[in-house]
This record gives sequence, structure tokens and C-alpha cells, in this order.
Amino acid sequence: MAPAPAYAALFVDFENIFYYLKNHLDAGSDPGDYVVQMIRELRFRLQQRFGEQVIINHAYADFERMEQNAQGALYLIGVEAHNVLGTDHKNAADMRLCIDALETLYTRQEIRTFVLVAGDRDYIPVIQHLKKHARTVRVISFRGALSGDLLTNVGEEFFLDAAQLLPGGVHLLAPDPRPAQPPRPAAPVPVPPKPQPKVHFEEVNRVADPETKQALEAMLRHFGDKSEVWMTPYLHKLRAEMPLLAEFERRALVQTLVGVGAIRVEKRKGEPNDYSVILVNWNHPDVRETNPGDVPV
Repeated sequence: MAPAPAYAALFVDFENIFYYLKNHLDAGSDPGDYVVQMIRELRFRLQQRFGEQVIINHAYADFERMEQNAQGALYLIGVEAHNVLGTDHKNAADMRLCIDALETLYTRQEIRTFVLVAGDRDYIPVIQHLKKHARTVRVISFRGALSGDLLTNVGEEFFLDAAQLLPGGVHLLAPDPRPAQPPRPAAPVPVPPKPQPKVHFEEVNRVADPETKQALEAMLRHFGDKSEVWMTPYLHKLRAEMPLLAEFERRALVQTLVGVGAIRVEKRKGEPNDYSVILVNWNHPDVRETNPGDVPV
């Protein structure tokens, strides 16, 4: 007796992947055409590698705002295009995508695999919900646009780099590995180290890797005027500035800063719960280079 076919549903955040390609392809390329080709290649690979036949196909974008009209091309390959009105600040496709994925979960019991072409951390709740209902969830995204927290939830084995779906010979422009930062002021006149309360720090070493340096810069940029930094607001800032990292990786950066003697973490009693604060070593050389002003009081 032949095994029952494995059916899958495909949900594409077309707007997200379209603009990623637009920003990383050579001028003159049509990102819409490439997204359509990638969808065709993805469905072929799902069938060949996992025996999963995609029978539900949805794509979401504010198509009216795009220079190229991809709706016709999507129709020809059997993908239902949903025109979702967005704003200058928010891609509204993610909400409609999540609603349709949940509707499919509850109304189409034969669908055992959900394939999301998206990488934002906004999709984490729907991924967790689908997995609780014993569905296989696959995520396809470009590494440079993939949330580390989302990857942690879906698992590396269920992730496919969207760059592998591009036609041969297509190369993406290398992105800036670090987000844009406010312009740094001109090099200041060296300031002698300021006295600070006697606090024990680990052995002082220079910060070596760029990610730890970025985490220190974010701390001093947002909280450089504070004598103590509360851990929770700081981690919230790191999630916004370093979204490609997973939560455990961001926390590891904090421990690295402790290890090089740039900061110290202390527990404080509180109601209803205790909390953690960060004490900055204002005499640390990397701290002084990043924030050469007076020590907060």
C-alpha cells in the first residue's frame, strides 16, 4: 500500500524578500522575477527532498507600492497573491500571513507541513503554535535577514537559506555586517581616568570581536549617562540593534564583557522579584574610547 501523500502549505512574505533582493542585487535587476523563480525552485526541492507536495500557496505584499507588478507572474505559477496595505513604517503582510496560517491549521487537517518564506521574529508566536499542534514548520529566509531567535525556535535542520534558491550566476551584494550607527564625534582630547567607587572587575583585557564591541557601544550610547544599567532594558535594546543573534548569543556578549573587565553584573533585591544591574568599569580602555566623558554620578 502506497504511503499517504505529504501535503504542505506555503506562505510567502513577498514584500520582505522582494525588498531584501532589491537592496542586494545589481541595479537593473527585477527582484520580483527572482522571487517567483525562487518559489518554483522551493516547491521542487520540497517535493524532491521531503516528498512534500505544496497544495496551498499564498504570497503577501503591498503590491501597489512596488515598481514591478508580480501578481500576474504569481498567478501563472499557482500562487494566490494577497494585496495587503502597509505603511511607511510597517510591513502589514506578517499579520495577514499569520491569520491565514492559523486558519489553514484549523480547517485543513491534511496539511502537515507549513513553509514560511520569512525571517522576522514577529513570526515566532505562530511558529510555536504550529509546532504545538504537531506540524512540521520550515523557514526559508536570507541569512542576512533572519532573526536569530526565530532560527532558535524553528531549528537549523528546518531552515533553508533563500540564497540557495536563486538561479545560478546570481550573486547578492555583500551587506554591511553591522547596522547603521549614529555618526561618531571627532576624536576627543584624552581625559585622565576618573575615580570611581571600589568595585571588583574581572581582569581587564581589550574587547577583541566586533559583536562584543557593538554590544558595548549600544550600552554606552543608550545608558552612558547612568551610574547603573538595568539588565532588562539593555537586553531590549540589544534585541533591536542585533536582531540576527539569538537571545542566548546576546546574553553571551554580556558575559564576554564581564570576562574582559568592562562591566560587572550584580543582583539586587526587589519587589516582587529581584533584578540585575550592570556596573560599568569607566576606567576600562574600550569604555573610555567609546564614552570619553565624565563618569555618571
